[in-house]
Amino acid sequence: MTATQTNEAARLPGHRRRTPKQWLGRLGWRHLIGVIAVVYAAFPIVYVISASLTVDGTLTGSNQLFASMSLANFQALNDTKFWFWMGNTLLVSVITAIGTVLMGAAAAYAFSRFRFTGRRTGLTALLIIQMFPQVLAFIAIFLLLLALGNVVPALGLDSRLALILVYFGGALGANTFLMYGFFNSVPKEIDEAAKIDGASHTQTYWTIILPLVIPILAVVALLSFISSFAEFVVARVVLQSEENWTLAVGLYSMVSSQKDANWGLFAAGAVLAALPVLLLFLFLQRYIVSGLTAGAVK
Repeated sequence: MTATQTNEAARLPGHRRRTPKQWLGRLGWRHLIGVIAVVYAAFPIVYVISASLTVDGTLTGSNQLFASMSLANFQALNDTKFWFWMGNTLLVSVITAIGTVLMGAAAAYAFSRFRFTGRRTGLTALLIIQMFPQVLAFIAIFLLLLALGNVVPALGLDSRLALILVYFGGALGANTFLMYGFFNSVPKEIDEAAKIDGASHTQTYWTIILPLVIPILAVVALLSFISSFAEFVVARVVLQSEENWTLAVGLYSMVSSQKDANWGLFAAGAVLAALPVLLLFLFLQRYIVSGLTAGAVK
């Protein structure tokens, strides 16, 4: 670079040396807001971890973070049915995630590729249904399962299979609409080329389309897993025996009685309950951004 080019670069606005006041006015406030957001989001997590390491089992003893540290609460979980609840929750969440992905992808593919009577009405119905939270229907769900249990006991109250089917219905609308936009971003020329080569709709769907939409499938699986993993109201209504409880219901039972509430044990269980979601999020993180944004453009 010549001396003339160096002088011209020095005169450009982007190459000027900013004073601390200028840096604070242009960029510093962004860093300040970022730090505040991180502290605001991280404080509850740090507080729960501190409470899980406190022996006295009260939250007031955790006001001084990490004043006392012990693994007694984690060891005490072995004396409860925590691991039964963890197994039930993982079973329900994994099956729910897989089922909602398969059903939602099939429905989204049909709405995206086929033209049939009632297609627009079906899309509008899905859009309207997802506006209402699932908890509004828990009374109807209770009565339905109560009556259904008299005919098919496996689908009645206190059944994990019944809970899974309820989760299927609650997640189908939102997930189908989310994947519908992503399927629309896949060129239809791919389907036509596969059809010319002799592929059926089933072969096109399983061998060509699904591998192209893996990001949105990963996002839907993650969202379904998290929502069913942490869901409480419907699980509390459907599951009645302690052996079938999920983690949300089981942890609530630890602190539902104010007289015998052990918040240290509850915090230890909450910390362990966050690990499966965290690991799944880290495993699928490369798909999350592309899966959430690509379909939105369409």
